[in-house]
Amino acid sequence: MAEVVRHIPAGQRGDVADELCATVADTVEARGPADSEAAEREVLTEMGDPIRLAAQYADRPLTLIGPGLYPAYVRLLTVLLSTVLPVVTTMSAVLDVLDGRGAGPVIGGAVGVMLSVGAQMVAWLTVVFALVERSGKRGGTGGEAWTPDDLPERRAPKERGAGAYAGVMWHALLIALIVWQHTAQPYRTDGGTHLDVLDPDLWSGWIWPILTGLVGLVTLDAIGAVRMWTRSLAAWSVAAEAAFALPLARVLHQQEFFNPAFLSDVNGGWPTSGPFYTVVALGVLAVGTGRVVKRFREARG
Repeated sequence: MAEVVRHIPAGQRGDVADELCATVADTVEARGPADSEAAEREVLTEMGDPIRLAAQYADRPLTLIGPGLYPAYVRLLTVLLSTVLPVVTTMSAVLDVLDGRGAGPVIGGAVGVMLSVGAQMVAWLTVVFALVERSGKRGGTGGEAWTPDDLPERRAPKERGAGAYAGVMWHALLIALIVWQHTAQPYRTDGGTHLDVLDPDLWSGWIWPILTGLVGLVTLDAIGAVRMWTRSLAAWSVAAEAAFALPLARVLHQQEFFNPAFLSDVNGGWPTSGPFYTVVALGVLAVGTGRVVKRFREARG
């Protein structure tokens, strides 16, 4: 009895202790055994853990987030991790690129932001729902009663033609061409030297986020070709487009895209104007932004 009342508010302890003692005594007497101590032990065992029993008397939950609030908790956490987190990570990567950081620091910073911000989202949302659970103001179901009207709208799937796979084929082709021109060195000078078309220095830095973004786009486009675009998929496409388009726009703007030896042999050393690269870089960003907007429109239906 002392262990039970130790875990409930002081104002209720006397009444709870009297009630429990009376219950135990009446139950033991009703069973009428010869060994009262054994019967008392049996009754106490049936009553269970004192902490759980005290929680029942004090109407205090023993779960961090109870079943009434858990569905809302899962839904909100899913939205945050699938939409807000990719956007925040992408914005951090954009700022690092604009600051002129290299590929390694940009990728490392993006991963660090994703892990730290994601962990804080989970932690703080859990704390908030745990406090609401213990506030005493929660309803029996954690809010308004659920009805079938709360189900998400289910749209009829669109007919998928060959055009649905155009993005998959285009981005896969870009990956193959980038890797092929580096491994095969298809361009040959008059002296018989084989050259990369793209700057070989890219393979020690910026080519990796570009390829990572392309792989992500291939994956997302393949998913989008067989099912409806959702806000979650559209949000992840923001990260994939940023991983591909931002580094590509940077190397174009800095005129670090093509192999200098290749350009020198092709045009005899005639320099390409800086505005040309700037226009192409802006075009890459515009096309990527347009694709993201299109995906979000499809997700809204």
